[in-house]
Amino acid sequence: MNAKGKLYLIPTRLGDNPPLEVLPMSVTKIVERLDNYIVENEKTARRFIKRVSPKKSQKVLHFKTLNKYTTEEQKQRFLDQCVAGASIGLLSEAGCPAIADPGAEIVAMAHEKGIRVVPMVGPSSILLALMGSGMNGQNFAFNGYLPIDKQERKQAIKTLERRSSDLDQSQLFIETPYRNMKMLKDLASTLQANTKVCVACDLTLPTEFIRTKNASEWKSNKEDLHKRPAIFIIKKD
Repeated sequence: MNAKGKLYLIPTRLGDNPPLEVLPMSVTKIVERLDNYIVENEKTARRFIKRVSPKKSQKVLHFKTLNKYTTEEQKQRFLDQCVAGASIGLLSEAGCPAIADPGAEIVAMAHEKGIRVVPMVGPSSILLALMGSGMNGQNFAFNGYLPIDKQERKQAIKTLERRSSDLDQSQLFIETPYRNMKMLKDLASTLQANTKVCVACDLTLPTEFIRTKNASEWKSNKEDLHKRPAIFIIKKD
């Protein structure tokens, strides 16, 4: 019986900077070895692989697409090659696979099938933002997206502020980039004046912006955050 292959969790860039600025050489070596991938978007995955390993033939690459249209039946077959002995790479659209990413479902499946999971080093916007915020890195929570409805969003902001105070916990969340300015305005008007707010956007890029200020100070914000991928963090002492 063949030994099972491995599932490599391959990090990608957070923007269009040269891969070796943010990724270790070990990622390049694994990409050069693997021909089978599970990805969210084949086109962007091919582009990433081309940047990491320009000499690798695109013809040998095989992709399985994991998105909202993927059926449960299809997902159950994604790791068949691993079971048969071939290793597979799992790629995110940005950052680390399985962190705020649908790849977590495939990782869980790998554990169920007794397949070794190999997470690789790479940029995580969540951790980079927390590192640069000056907020509590010992106790924190990532909350994904807040509600779109204005009243529901304000209630969610107040809930996170209260939770941050009660648990001494940094609260992280994200927003669709074209709504960043609206989110920051809601934070400034909803939070208590002295609650800390960090905005971290364009992480690892030349335009990187990381700033922590009191909620009241963000009311006079001059930075344009429109359509810039961002992480928001709040901390109430």
